[in-house]
Amino acid sequence: MTPLADRLPDFPWDRLAPYAQTARSHPDGVVDLSVGTPVDPVPAVVQEALARAADWPGYPTNWGTPALRDAVVRWASRTLGAEGLEHRNVLPTVGSKELVALLPLLLGLGPQDTVVIPEIAYPTYDVGARISGSRIVATDSTVALGPERVALVWLNSPSNPTGRVLGLEHLQKVLEWARSRGAVVVSDECYFELPWEAQPVSVLDPRVNGGSLEGVLAVHSLSKRSNLAGYREGFVLGDGDLVSALLEARKHMGLMVPGPVQEASIAALDDDAHVAEQRARYGERRVRLRRALERAGFTIDHSEAGLYLWSTRGEPCWDTVAWLAERGILVAPGEFYGVGGAQHVRVALTATDERIDAAVERLSAG
Repeated sequence: MTPLADRLPDFPWDRLAPYAQTARSHPDGVVDLSVGTPVDPVPAVVQEALARAADWPGYPTNWGTPALRDAVVRWASRTLGAEGLEHRNVLPTVGSKELVALLPLLLGLGPQDTVVIPEIAYPTYDVGARISGSRIVATDSTVALGPERVALVWLNSPSNPTGRVLGLEHLQKVLEWARSRGAVVVSDECYFELPWEAQPVSVLDPRVNGGSLEGVLAVHSLSKRSNLAGYREGFVLGDGDLVSALLEARKHMGLMVPGPVQEASIAALDDDAHVAEQRARYGERRVRLRRALERAGFTIDHSEAGLYLWSTRGEPCWDTVAWLAERGILVAPGEFYGVGGAQHVRVALTATDERIDAAVERLSAG
């Protein structure tokens, strides 16, 4: 017997522990800009909906309530420009990470299949392919794949960690290429509602998919746009046949969003005001932090959208992590996301205004 863990890489965040210890020893405490966990309050409208649904003694369904699916369809229509979505095109998930990690397995991929991930990428795309035993190719170019037999192509726009936004023409070309090969395109769009210098485009937009959802899935989450990382609510939308296949498999695995969380999610999806408020908070923090990083000698690459500043001092990323940790600032090394990140660090905007101000002061002090 070979445990699944033997197929997987070491958990990357464990390597950050000694730098975290250094940062926490700062006299004024740590400024943790590493993981990117939300720190601002859960919106009142969401908390109230959760409280009203607290008396939920029975099992929830894997497919979610009809009311939740309706809310997702409404949200996708007005936010993503999606057209023609029905309930069969929507599936709630327990956050987005479990869906990303399990998707190749749930789609029936195996050693005979190739999964394409971005060159600099959220590590869980790699983990999901390893779980299914699939071959992994990290590339941003379909041309580089040649005659490769590809089963699944991951896109991520806005990107974690780089904040890069893929343009309409690029998305169109990838989808056209994938359809010619019979590959599924899955777009991780969890940072869609946090644009700064470029407006993301969803693969659910008919300008991208030509009015057909065949072979297309989009992954979304309420963690960042609504401060609901602790609630674990995400969803996948797109090709109804693929969604149905995922649903059937997930029924056997007991993967279901808790009922009260579903009710809270409806409130979150139907309220755009709190999203605008939170985006404004992040925008102000982003301006202050970016200015301080640049004055301290950093260059900010990409970062057109999302929750991170993809930053470099032109040196190995671990040297930058150490330099910042000595100043009580903890960030994520770019190496976590692929060899292309070896000279970058990912700096999250997810800290309170007081902690962001502390980081700015420390960076200004040199």
